[in-house]
Parts: sequence; C-alpha cells; structure tokens
Amino acid sequence: MVVIRLSRGGSKKNPFYSLVVADSRNRRDGRFIERVGFYNPSARAGAEGLRIDEARTQYWVDNGAQLSETVARLVKFHAKGAEGMAAVKAKEVAKAEAAKEKAIAEAAAKLKAEADAAAAEAAAKAKADAEAAAAAEAAAAAETPAAE
Repeated sequence: MVVIRLSRGGSKKNPFYSLVVADSRNRRDGRFIERVGFYNPSARAGAEGLRIDEARTQYWVDNGAQLSETVARLVKFHAKGAEGMAAVKAKEVAKAEAAKEKAIAEAAAKLKAEADAAAAEAAAKAKADAEAAAAAEAAAAAETPAAE
C-alpha cells in the first residue's frame, strides 16, 4: 500500500519533516517514491513552515495512496492558507498561556491554603495555650483558698 507520510530530518531537538510518498513497508526515513512537500514545526515567524504540492498529493490520493493522520491534518491546514495557519498557531499560543495561568493560579491557591492552615493551627495552639493557662490559674486559685 502506498502512503503519504512524514519523514523526519533535521538535527537533534530541531525536527524537519519531508512529506513523502512511500510504500508502507519501507522504514519511516527510508526509501520513498516522491517528495511532495515539507513541514518545519520550529519555523520562525515569517519563515515558510509548510509547503505541499497539492497537485501531486491529489494525484497520489486519486491513485489510491492513503494519507497518514498527521499529513491529513497538515493538508487541511495548508488548504486554509497562511491566515489559517497563523490562526491555529495563535490559538495554540493562547492555549499554552491559559495553561500557564491556570498552573500559576493553582500554585497560588495551594500557597494560600497552606498559609490558612498554618494560621488556623497557630490560632488553635494559642487557644489551647490560653485554655491551659486559664485552667492552671483556676487550679492555683482553687488551691489557695483550700490551704487557708
């Protein structure tokens, strides 16, 4: 079966993918039939991060090639154009910022809960000390009249 999938290139921690048409029995980065585009997930702003030859991709799909899940997603993004890709990236950034804010809020709530627990413990200890002092004073007052 012929598939259109990503073939990883680039260096360690800096991926670069080629969109290739390959036999499904071949290795991921092995022999391929044709290169139909590329995807650079770490592309800087203004740099081209995705290029797909739509005519060749459609040709292979018409001839029975299957798109991998990731390639199908990338083809869908490419069809939306540069504005669609920018909107998706902006959405991902907003989602990441929301997750950071949520983590910060959870950490602040945890610190507040710990501070409240410490304050409650201190108040309980002060109350217990005051009760102990009152009991000792009452005991001392009770002993004094009994001695006379």
